[in-house]
Amino acid sequence: MLLRFIAITCAGKLIAWCIVILVIITNKALKMITISNSAQAYIHQMMEKEGHADGSFVRVGVKGGGCSGLSYEMKFDTEMKESDQVFEDKGVKLVVEMKSLLYLYGTELDYSSGLNGKGLFFNNPNASRTCACGESFAL
Repeated sequence: MLLRFIAITCAGKLIAWCIVILVIITNKALKMITISNSAQAYIHQMMEKEGHADGSFVRVGVKGGGCSGLSYEMKFDTEMKESDQVFEDKGVKLVVEMKSLLYLYGTELDYSSGLNGKGLFFNNPNASRTCACGESFAL
């Protein structure tokens, strides 16, 4: 009922902010960003290998740039910002700054190895096109 009320209230407002509000209110029920099993194993392996503290998390975001217009950011971090939103999947803590939230809704962080492996990459259902390397995208 609460979700329906918010959707009706948001009808005349900027849709981007409405989605952000819905995600914030329901982030326990929705998986903003999910992680595949292979990405989870790789992230834990890298955190251990690089000696990151127990309080470390994966910060993901979006910035302008790249050949498709927007590019992904990802790093290990320990400092939270006021505008951060926290999500957890498969024991991996993910932190997303508010301004990147809309671009990453429903994204899966995955890992691929082998001869054609990309390493960690984003499966983003919001991207209308991506570059060949997979590091940038457009909506």
